Amino acid sequence: MGMIIVADDHPLFRDALCQAIDAPAPGRTIETAGDLARVEALVAGAEEVDLILLDLAMPGSRGLSGLLRLRAEHAEIPVVIVSATEDSATIRRAVELGASGFIPKSSGMADIRAAISAVLDGEIWVPPDIESQAEEDGEFTELAQRLKTLTPQQGRVLGMLGEGLLNKQIAYELGVSEATVKAHVSAVLLKLGVESRTQAVIALGRLGLASGEESAAL
Repeated sequence: MGMIIVADDHPLFRDALCQAIDAPAPGRTIETAGDLARVEALVAGAEEVDLILLDLAMPGSRGLSGLLRLRAEHAEIPVVIVSATEDSATIRRAVELGASGFIPKSSGMADIRAAISAVLDGEIWVPPDIESQAEEDGEFTELAQRLKTLTPQQGRVLGMLGEGLLNKQIAYELGVSEATVKAHVSAVLLKLGVESRTQAVIALGRLGLASGEESAAL
C-alpha cells in the first residue's frame, strides 16, 4: 500500500478528508500538506503515492496551476481536486487538464468516500449532475490539447511562468542554466501557438491557470 496526500491549507478540512479516507483506503499511509511545496516534498520522499487530494486554492497553487504542475512532474499519480468552487466549467476544465476527479467541499462524507474509492479503482469521478450542465469551451479544449504535447520539463517551466517567475528564478528552481530555460520557453511558446511569454501567461490567466497577481500585472 502506498501513500495518500491530503493537501489543503485549512486544518479542519484536512482532518475531515483524512477521516473520509479511512474507509475506502484502509492500510494506506496518509500525509497532509498545507501548501504545494510540501506536496512536492512528500512526493519526492515517498516510494509510492496512490493519490493526491489537492485544494484548488492554497499557497503555491492558484486556480488550476497546481494541478498543471503536478501532472507535468508526476503524471502517474492520480490527482483529485477538492474545492469550494463548484461550477461545471471549472470541474470540466480540471478533468481536461488531467485531474482524476473533482470533489466539491460541500459534498457529504458518503460522496467523498465514493469519489476516493472510484479514483483508487482507476475511474474518473465528478459530481453526478455535472456532465449535463457542462457547455463546450473550444478555447480551453484546444489549450488543454496543446498542454498535453508538453514534455514534463516544459510543463514545469510553463507552470512557473504562470506563477510569475523570471527565467533566472526558474533556472534556480530546476537546477539548470538560463540558456536551457530559454530553450524550454521557446518550445513552450511554439507548442501553445503564442509569440511571447506574456501572451502565454495571459492565456493561462484567462483560463484559471496563472496567478491572479501575475495576470493582473500583465
